[in-house]
Amino acid sequence: MDLRAKWYLHSELSIFYSHHIQHPPRLLSSLNALFGSAFSVLTTRSYRLKLQIMQSPVLVLKDSLKRESGSKVQHANIHAAKAVADIIRTTLGPRSMLKMLLDAGGGIVVTSDGNAILREIDLAHPAAKSMIELSRTQDEEVGDGTTSVIILAGEMLHVAEALIDKSYHPTVICRAYNKALEDAVAVLDKIAMPIDAKDRGTMLGIVKSCIGTKFTSQFGDLIADLAIDATTTVNIDLGLGLRDVDIKNYVKIEKVPGGQLEDSRVLKGVMINKDVVAPGKMKRKIVNPRVILLDCSLEYKKGENQTNTELLKEEDWSLLLRMEEEYIEELCMQILKFKPDLVITEKGLSDLACHFLSKHGVSAIRRLRKTDNNRIAKACGAVIVNRPDELQESDVGTGAGLFEVKKIGDEFFAFIVECKDPKACTVLLRGASKDLLNEVERNLQDAMSVARNIIKNPKLVPGGGATELTVSATLKQKSSSVQGVEKWPYEAAAIAFEAIPRTLAQNCGVNVIRTMTALQGKHANRENAWIGINGNTGDITDMKECKIWDAYNVKAQTFKTAVEAACMLLRIDDVVSGIKRQAPGAGQASSKPKVETEADADSEQILPD
Repeated sequence: MDLRAKWYLHSELSIFYSHHIQHPPRLLSSLNALFGSAFSVLTTRSYRLKLQIMQSPVLVLKDSLKRESGSKVQHANIHAAKAVADIIRTTLGPRSMLKMLLDAGGGIVVTSDGNAILREIDLAHPAAKSMIELSRTQDEEVGDGTTSVIILAGEMLHVAEALIDKSYHPTVICRAYNKALEDAVAVLDKIAMPIDAKDRGTMLGIVKSCIGTKFTSQFGDLIADLAIDATTTVNIDLGLGLRDVDIKNYVKIEKVPGGQLEDSRVLKGVMINKDVVAPGKMKRKIVNPRVILLDCSLEYKKGENQTNTELLKEEDWSLLLRMEEEYIEELCMQILKFKPDLVITEKGLSDLACHFLSKHGVSAIRRLRKTDNNRIAKACGAVIVNRPDELQESDVGTGAGLFEVKKIGDEFFAFIVECKDPKACTVLLRGASKDLLNEVERNLQDAMSVARNIIKNPKLVPGGGATELTVSATLKQKSSSVQGVEKWPYEAAAIAFEAIPRTLAQNCGVNVIRTMTALQGKHANRENAWIGINGNTGDITDMKECKIWDAYNVKAQTFKTAVEAACMLLRIDDVVSGIKRQAPGAGQASSKPKVETEADADSEQILPD
């Protein structure tokens, strides 16, 4: 067979193979008989060529990128979430352990607050970072339950791992979890108990039970009293049954080391870390002061950029100075015609303005924070004014009963207190050390958040794990009526809710298996939805008798956040990570300076003179 015939046959066979067409058996045998071994060699070569084309890899991602996909990613996310939950598992309940954290600057944080612990930890895994976001979200929304939400989310993912091993699709698991969440919130609504938020005794009991797991529970009613006083001060009725309690903007916590914790109190007004501008000339104590708040500087206006002034005569210089003085005097006279006793400005206050004000017996404070100025306005009824020429009589604050500057330790503090109807307040905390004060502040923030939740939505659910056990027992009974493959993930969610009472029992040091079996038996018989575990003793008791309660808002938010976060992490099936490469040699040249060695010196050419 000549070369042309071979080439033609080779190309035809390649076309056949590329289109996945098989020759009829008779045609193959006849071709083989006609051309002999040449046909076999050509067909083998064509087939090999076809395999090479099929098996050549297609590169989409760059070499610097790392990609993981499938169940491997889901298992990694689940293990990361469980690791985060295990870090703070021992900080749940009144018998909780404390964690000591050392930061890069050498500072120490000693706390049992879940959010504070996770905030200080630097993690690398993306799923672990999203778990920390859960705690932060819970803290911002309701202020409590930061540890519970992490433990519950970790347990939801833990029970889902067995289902993923059995090839359950994550979407099926998430659908069952969301259904279980709806039923859990319905159970919460059913067992919730409405209360009267105006009854101080009831409020005190609720706040005490909610912060009973904190470090400051050993100081009795102190923190609960401070929290209730602060929240009731800033409580505003919006009408139509709605209330606004803005503790973030209108409750300031001032920590002053020294004294005893029992010296802490809520001021009926505002306290700021400032002294009057001219202590020798201005009064430090004024009864029933008239307060003017400004958002402008009492100085001569300077140019935005560098300003040049050309003076032709010597008298022009004195004229320029006199114009500045007259401008400042005019500003001060616009303020003084309202006969204030105290002027507070957020900006600067010149020496000349200070002279005019002190000459008329007016005290002044300058360079105040915007937030502090807003609190003073809410406390004494003043209005912050941007221009002195726009001042009106209604802008002057007359609600304060006393202005006084006191020295505490080495610093001066200005008090605007004894206000008639303050809508802002300051909580003054005293204590032995900064570490103690920081922990008390964290506990006080949680207590105020609980009080705010009760004021906004006055409903209670049982604490001590009773709510979770009731939800778990109800979901287990309902799981028998769930149709299809969603039954097993639904039942797994019911088992996951038992993580909270189980952790409480572990931290108490009691026999966990025996305690949990007894609790499950009582809730399976629907005896009493308020049966739970006493976090101090580990006994199985009625939560109503022990006065161990949780706010409805906190518990509902915990369930929602935990389940939604678990669903989000389960639905991740691909992780692509990588960093951009630097230009070759660019990083090395800048980071390592070239050092001349002895060999380099020897090799240099000596130039002739």
